[in-house]
Amino acid sequence: MATTAGPLSSRRGPRSGTPLATAAAVMSTHLSLHKQYLQACQESSLPENPFIAQMLEEAEKADITLTKGITLKIAGNNRLLPVQKVTDEDFRMLACILSNNTFVTGLDLRYNVLTDVGAEHAAKFLQENATLCYFNLMFNDIGPSGAELIAKALHRNETLLHLRMTGNKIENKGGMYFASMLQINSTLEKLDLGDCDLGSQSLIAIATVMSHNKAMKALNLNRPILYSQEEETTVHIALMMKNNSCLMELHLCKHEMKNFGVERLCDALYENCSLRYLDLSWLAVASNNISGKGLVALSNSMKTNMVLSYIYIWGNKLDEATCVAFSDLIKTGRLKPNCTDVDPYEVDGHEYLAELSHGLKRHYYWTPSYREVDNKDANASLAIGAVAEHL
Repeated sequence: MATTAGPLSSRRGPRSGTPLATAAAVMSTHLSLHKQYLQACQESSLPENPFIAQMLEEAEKADITLTKGITLKIAGNNRLLPVQKVTDEDFRMLACILSNNTFVTGLDLRYNVLTDVGAEHAAKFLQENATLCYFNLMFNDIGPSGAELIAKALHRNETLLHLRMTGNKIENKGGMYFASMLQINSTLEKLDLGDCDLGSQSLIAIATVMSHNKAMKALNLNRPILYSQEEETTVHIALMMKNNSCLMELHLCKHEMKNFGVERLCDALYENCSLRYLDLSWLAVASNNISGKGLVALSNSMKTNMVLSYIYIWGNKLDEATCVAFSDLIKTGRLKPNCTDVDPYEVDGHEYLAELSHGLKRHYYWTPSYREVDNKDANASLAIGAVAEHL
């Protein structure tokens, strides 16, 4: 991963007299990140967060030379260490030492307690930093106002490749700001807005602008809040799939999708030449509501569309026609056993599908601190197109 400064480095910098500039002024290249953090806290008369200090030390031990890009993992759900969750003020201090840093290319702050105030610091950080490629803010407490600040910061950011906002309740209003961002930003390649309480309006807006987006490779729109049963959002997503030639990975879990919507997706798949991963499965409380007719149409589309390789359907209505159709796909080799979540078996001459786990999204919510994932099947999206950290 490259660590050289990008176009933003000469465009924006800390203004003298601001807290950011004051903290940046105390930094020197011979100080470790840990020491820089302690010094910045001391200069600002703020208490240090011992968890941040420890994780900075561990990151340095992992790459003593600091010659390549590293990801700082300061996740509030770390199960191996005592955790003091990162607050807005904690993040302000962290941003101070990282704003002009050239070797930290990833920052994981999932499951902390950042609010819209923290989002304001994050937005300033994205404007100042010229090397960050991966930013994970999943399951903090950022709302629509914070989403606006982050999305607008990305209008000018030309470095960030992957942003995870999962679980922050940015709602329909926040989703609209991200739709506007996708019209302007031509760098971002992966965006995760799953479980963000997006509404129909923002889903339609995102689908509309994505029809013309040439950069995005992976998009997660899981679990929106939908009140209409007319499936307008699915129709617009299908239209986007027809027009978009870059998107490789699409997550549409818990969209209350029925046969009509899936048939529109199937029509789009006949024309789509880029999508390799489609997730329509049931992952939690509610599922899509696809029955045999829609699922059989989906299996038929895979006989024409030879690009789509990963498909997940468990949790929908798997009637016998569906079982036969997907069993045939697997037996003929069109659908690889490690690229789906169902496994065919036969009883008394009838085909059935059992749930098959290959660790789909095994490390989506929590990544072990002790090692990276060895087998790409443990998270299928890794096998599609690795960009910074995976979805």
